[in-house]
Amino acid sequence: MKEYIINGGRMLEGTVDIRGAKNSILPLLAGSILTDEIIVLHDCPHISDVDSMINILEGLGSKIIRKDRDIIVDSSGVCNSQIPSSLAKELRSSIFLLGSLLSRLKKAKVAYPGGCDIGLRPIDIHIAGLRELNIDIQEQGGFIICNSQNAKSADVVLDLPSVGATENLMMSSVFIKGKTVIRNCAKEPEIVDLQKFLNAMGAKIRGAGTSVIVVEGVDKLHGVEYTPIPDRIVAGTYLIATAMCGGNVELRNVNSEHISSLISKLSKTTCKVYVKNDRIIIKSKGRQKSLDCIETMYYPGFPTDLQSQIMAMQTVSRGTSVIVENIFETRFKTASELKKLGADITIKGRVAVVKGVKQLVGSEVIATDLRGGASLVLAGLVADGETIVKDIHHIDRGYEDMSLDLSALGANIRRT
Repeated sequence: MKEYIINGGRMLEGTVDIRGAKNSILPLLAGSILTDEIIVLHDCPHISDVDSMINILEGLGSKIIRKDRDIIVDSSGVCNSQIPSSLAKELRSSIFLLGSLLSRLKKAKVAYPGGCDIGLRPIDIHIAGLRELNIDIQEQGGFIICNSQNAKSADVVLDLPSVGATENLMMSSVFIKGKTVIRNCAKEPEIVDLQKFLNAMGAKIRGAGTSVIVVEGVDKLHGVEYTPIPDRIVAGTYLIATAMCGGNVELRNVNSEHISSLISKLSKTTCKVYVKNDRIIIKSKGRQKSLDCIETMYYPGFPTDLQSQIMAMQTVSRGTSVIVENIFETRFKTASELKKLGADITIKGRVAVVKGVKQLVGSEVIATDLRGGASLVLAGLVADGETIVKDIHHIDRGYEDMSLDLSALGANIRRT
């Protein structure tokens, strides 16, 4: 059983290089099967979600080589259109392959995907959108079975601005003749990154980052070398860690615009945040003033993937904070673990009231999901005494061994 052992109370100081974004790399890997030619992705972190996607692609017939942080994909041999439940249950993002398989092989059989237990993430929006493209979809025995032989371009309106559905429809329509219009799209930076990647391969897509994306079908795509955007959630996590612990930390290779909502929140505390090109410097004296209200929203609003971490900061801030979770209905599960450390949190539905305490006390806690696990590490960094965070395989899904980055900044944390 892997775990983090943390002795809190140390300030953070130094630099951190931010790697490619998990939430960008996974759909880019899914999109790699849209061509027979070689795809090279640079600056990819060594995280388990990327490993899981590689395993799935290899099961479909791709040949993949990892050279340090580069991933080289040869999908010329892709012939299998089925993703088994044994692989799909490990990775929510396996659903991205639905669109690319339908474009490549005109058929797909995908098991219902897994991922973090943070509430319902129905794929009804994906299915409804694909059906608008005249794709035949059957749901049988835990599988989604699709045939796109008769796919047609269409004007598709999403019920919600789902990131996954937006990306799936982009990839499923790249080879459909005519013009496909996707409305009420998600606007996340990762969608813009996917558009740039596909266009570099020869696709004709415009509008990513707005509520309307237009895809004009092409005959084929070619290989490309591509560097994904830096991970805004990892960057945000380390900014919050520094705000909590105090210190002076510089993040390198980061796009400040992608986390402007967090920077805006931190500017309301006693932190000093400086942005210069692809670097962010944060200076903190430690304990912050509570933020009155934090409400998660679709991009460019405050990201749900940073809600658990900002909650950890509020547990030791001066005053009371209200956190409203609008995206996932059970993303407050980590609150019960924070309480083991002495946090004062009251949950009612999608609202959490956090009364800051002067000091958390080290204890044994369990990570139940990716971002919640990260928040427990942050809490351990400021807790008095020893904190043990168990089940860190959840954290490994999105962070390349947090203990290495945090130790380099001066934290007392080790992995066992």
